[in-house]
Amino acid sequence: MPDLPTNPVDDRNAVPLASSEASEDALLSPAAVAAGTSGLTHEMTAGKPGRNAFRSNQVWSYFGPAFVASVAYIDPGNFATNILGGSQFGYRLLWVLLWSNVMAILIQYLSAKLGIVTGLTLPQNCRKHFSRRSSFLLWVCAEISAVATDMAEFLGAALGLDLLIGPALLAHGLTPTGSLLVSAAIATLAVFAILALDLAGFQWLERGIMAFVGVIGLCYGFEVFLVHPDWHRAFVATILPSFDLSSSVALKGSVYAAVGMLGATVMPHVIYLHSALVQPRLTELVPPPGAPKPGILQQYLRFELIDVFVAMNGAWLINSAMIVMAAVALFHGPSVSPTIQDAYHTLGPLLGKGAAVVFAVALLCSGLSSSTVGVMAGQVIIEGFLEIKFPIFLRRFITVVPALVVIALGWDPLKILIDSQVLLSFTLPAALIPLLLLTSRADVMRDFKSALRTRVAGWVTAGVIVALNAVLLAQIAFG
Repeated sequence: MPDLPTNPVDDRNAVPLASSEASEDALLSPAAVAAGTSGLTHEMTAGKPGRNAFRSNQVWSYFGPAFVASVAYIDPGNFATNILGGSQFGYRLLWVLLWSNVMAILIQYLSAKLGIVTGLTLPQNCRKHFSRRSSFLLWVCAEISAVATDMAEFLGAALGLDLLIGPALLAHGLTPTGSLLVSAAIATLAVFAILALDLAGFQWLERGIMAFVGVIGLCYGFEVFLVHPDWHRAFVATILPSFDLSSSVALKGSVYAAVGMLGATVMPHVIYLHSALVQPRLTELVPPPGAPKPGILQQYLRFELIDVFVAMNGAWLINSAMIVMAAVALFHGPSVSPTIQDAYHTLGPLLGKGAAVVFAVALLCSGLSSSTVGVMAGQVIIEGFLEIKFPIFLRRFITVVPALVVIALGWDPLKILIDSQVLLSFTLPAALIPLLLLTSRADVMRDFKSALRTRVAGWVTAGVIVALNAVLLAQIAFG
């Protein structure tokens, strides 16, 4: 993928708005969001032909960045944690997905906002505004999250493909490990092909990722249709937070699953990425070295808010469908931890061969698309923090090695997937806290700094994540 363009903003060109909090309140109001599809002033469109004119009546043309980011919320790590949560605790942990989604909407919007207003990615802003030591520590945490994410996502792609073609490979004499390695090699080539879509333009890659999201949604819509869930129980579990208090083992297991689901849903690497995904459209609107006027920025933010709201809620529905399917078809209580392969082989006899194939197709699409997004995030992280150029295809080649080692050693892929998601929840504050600090600073955001209510919501979100991690650490320490 070519280097993601940036558009540094010259503070001297900024035109003051009425006030930072008033401007954000107006931006986030329902009326403002609705107005985002209405016409713009002559100032925004005059003298800007073609794509440089803000297409105020074509909000759909600005859909894409949040959908690419949303893939990280329905990746194979989500499959693993949702299967674990649904099979062990039924509908009980659906509330975790609801509140994780609320957090995701806020976080992803703030990431996009930082990128739009400053013209720089989150890693670039960290390097610019924080000390060298702080930036280095943040880069280390970011790289850990990127490597853990990419390994989980690539493993998911390999597992999904192996479920589909593995039987044929085994029939030709390959061992299960050999079959999985062949599937991993094919998945590697497929991810390279998806990344190559960006060579035709960033919107082609966005459309490809959106197509994968659509396929995953259709697959799980089909699965839910087959299992006939108890919608009343699902609704109650969604709105009433609870853990399994039947025993200390069940409580520990439900907290572990909840933290894993949180780590799989609010992903640190995609916080870095979203601030970069909005850059191409910003550059098209106002080619460098020009600086966008506040009116253009505010309208772009409205459109991106709609993009985030639609994409994140779509991901939430898909995740909820995973839990519901597992709760109905795979529930066995806290003492049993089915693998992804177990889920596949259970769905066939229980719901028919079609259900098993659809499950594998969804997993494959999830793994391929999210692995692509993970590589993109890794490139944004290393280039932004270290200020170096790093070819994205080389990044893909390097990051595939840990996953191939895991497969060759015969380790349990589901265990690796779940543990990686818990690890992500621990590295999440290292991405979230800098984002909250930067978007609250007037010297960074100017008149677009976060309003008081946004700052409060952001720090509450960070507090919840840190508290859940502390509980999990205490359980591990004293368990």
